[in-house]
Amino acid sequence: MREEKILVVDDEKEIRQLISIYLRNEGYIPVEAVNGEEALTILSNEVISLVILDVMMPGKDGITTCIEIRKTSKIPIIFLSAKGEQMDKISGLTVGADDYVTKPFHPLELIARVKSQLRRYLQFDKSTVEADAVVQIDELLIKVDSHQVFVGEREIKLTPREFQILLLLAKHPGRVYSISNIYESVWGEPSIAADNTVMVHIRKLREKLEENSRQPKYIKTVWGVGYKIDT
Repeated sequence: MREEKILVVDDEKEIRQLISIYLRNEGYIPVEAVNGEEALTILSNEVISLVILDVMMPGKDGITTCIEIRKTSKIPIIFLSAKGEQMDKISGLTVGADDYVTKPFHPLELIARVKSQLRRYLQFDKSTVEADAVVQIDELLIKVDSHQVFVGEREIKLTPREFQILLLLAKHPGRVYSISNIYESVWGEPSIAADNTVMVHIRKLREKLEENSRQPKYIKTVWGVGYKIDT
């Protein structure tokens, strides 16, 4: 029996109940919230392993709630949205979501996404990544066990996906990773239409790491090929 609690945040009762039924069938413990405010209260009082978060809700919407969660937690977040526009997806990924499912969705697809995110997060959180405890390139310091990143004396707050991408590149300095390589290594899925997803994460990484993101010191673009970090 699994012990992971999954927080389901949606203002539509029927959707919360449907997702909860499928989660229970897989042995998870669903916890329901009707809006962002209630979700944040639950997260402050319970140990939650993953959040399924509706984007469009009255009051504190999913985007705002995700930003608040990311201030204190690296747990996986899967967005739900009735909108299918690419900009919605990009907005969600930019603020720290790990995955995105568009309504209407098949519950079994959502459960598969939950399992995938939990598997990768729990493995990564237990430091099963084959790497030294510390990776350092110039002033960039990555503490693998604690998921901390520093540039000089400044600590950089990264989402789990951003951290995984940075660690992948930093562990192999000089090696060029294509967008497909990065997506398949970090997301663990075939890289179908992965371009925007990876590019959004790279852009956010540069904004956080670099003094001038247009002239990056660490994450370099190899035009027509991919990205790399040089020693």
